[in-house]
Formats: sequence, structure tokens, C-alpha cells
Amino acid sequence: MSFIKDKDLSTKEMKKALVEYFKLTEEDCALMTKNGTSTQVSDRINWVRQYLRRALFVDQPHKGVYRITERGKEYLKSHTTLVKKDLMVYPEFSNYANGTTADTSAAPASVIEDAQVLTPTEQLEQAFDNINRDLAEDLLQKVMEQTPRFFEFLVVDLLKKMGYGGSFDDSAKVTPYVHDDGIDGIIYEDKLGLDKIYIQAKKYSADNIVGKPQIQQFAGALDEQKASKGVFITTSNYSKDAREYVDKLSKKIVLINGRELSRYMIDCNVGVSVKKVYEVKRIDSDYFEE
Repeated sequence: MSFIKDKDLSTKEMKKALVEYFKLTEEDCALMTKNGTSTQVSDRINWVRQYLRRALFVDQPHKGVYRITERGKEYLKSHTTLVKKDLMVYPEFSNYANGTTADTSAAPASVIEDAQVLTPTEQLEQAFDNINRDLAEDLLQKVMEQTPRFFEFLVVDLLKKMGYGGSFDDSAKVTPYVHDDGIDGIIYEDKLGLDKIYIQAKKYSADNIVGKPQIQQFAGALDEQKASKGVFITTSNYSKDAREYVDKLSKKIVLINGRELSRYMIDCNVGVSVKKVYEVKRIDSDYFEE
């Protein structure tokens, strides 16, 4: 972290600095991970960057560029070393490391269970969860880099991948960018269009919370369409009033926030691809039956 104490560094510059500092040879840098998809150096640097970001020690002012935060500078004033355990005192990192979310009311988690007390299956599941949490964070950030119009097409594509809409052509569409009357997309659940799901998509920063007035406007747009089903999707989150208002409506409006959006995208392979498949095998008892 001391490498970015005085200036921002790109991913490439960070790797070069670490290679020089640890005096890694070409052979060291060529070592691959067990699955053969990345070098060990790159894989470890990527995880360190993720950990520092989750602990709010560094941020990313531009794509591929990292900058130390005030929290990171304060840490360096009184420390010369940094290991994962040191980061666990920060609730943002302990929530991440222990699989909880930032919007839970639980007290900050303690140090994650020692891997030695976990079974191999539990370790595998824990690693899978950690990778998916990191992927979800990065995926949401990637979505935020796109235009609002792209986001509208993304959410319509996602809902189709989730199984909504008929099997016929044109079962879903994005409405015209102007004069959409508060409706960004429409899913046709039958060929005659007798049953429709109306969509509103808002690409908002994390601090731009969707409140009750915006949901009321969407509900009004549904009334104009004589519709009873709607999905409101945002990259941020919803206020308590907004959620309570939806619960009292006679029509059905589903609210999807940024965290849920990224999870659904991963589950439905929207904006992601399979990098490696690990097969977990067991004894086939039938084979050994006489």
C-alpha cells in the first residue's frame, strides 16, 4: 500500500513495483495458478487489491487506477506491516470477509473461522462465496460505467433470461428513449399481449436512494397502462418508506436493488461468462455392487 502513498498507480504500474520490490524472477512471474487461467503473481495482486478496496484503504478514481484513501494514510502513520487479520477490525471488511452485507444490523463480525476447522467441502463453498461476492461488486461497478440507455436494455435482457416473457419473438422490448411515460421496458407474457410486465430502470449511484415518491410515480404510470405488474430495478437501493408503500399496493410491484441485480446477473449469466468448471466427485456405490 505504501507504493500508492504519494501517487495514483495503474494496475500495470502496481504489478511492476511489487515485482521489483520482492525481486521476483521471470520464472516466479511465470508460475500459474492451479487451474492455469492466471499467473500466481497476478492472482495474488488482484486479491490484495480487492481486500484493500473492501476495507476502504484504496479506491478507484478511474478505471484501472488506484488511489490511497484517508483511512489508508492514517493506517500507514502507525503501522509498517499489514496482514488480512489487521483488516478485520474494520466493519466494511469483516462484513465482506464473513459473508454478511453492509446493510445488515448485525454487529461487526469477528475474525473469520480458521480454515483448519473447516472441512474441505466447507472451504470450497466459502471460497466460491468469496469469489462471487467480489464478482458481484465488480459487475455492479461495470454496470455503472455504462449509459442509462444500455442499462434499460440490460434489465430487459435479464428479465428474459430469468424466464419472464413468452418463447415467441418480440416478447420483450425497451420503450423509446423519449416520451416513455415512466415505462422503460415491457415484457409480454403471452402472444396476444393480454398479460404484461412493465419495467422501470434507474442507474443511480449508491448514495442516490430511491424513495417513496419515485415508486408512487411508477405506480401511477402502471395505472395509466391499466397494468397490475411492475418491476422497478435500480443500481442503488430503496428507502424504508418506498418498500412499505409497495407492500400496501393492490398491484404487484417488485423492487430489485443493486446487490440483487448483480446476483441475478451472475445466476443468469448476463454480462459474465464461465471461467473454469470444477467437478466434485464421489464414490459411485452402484459400480461396486455385484
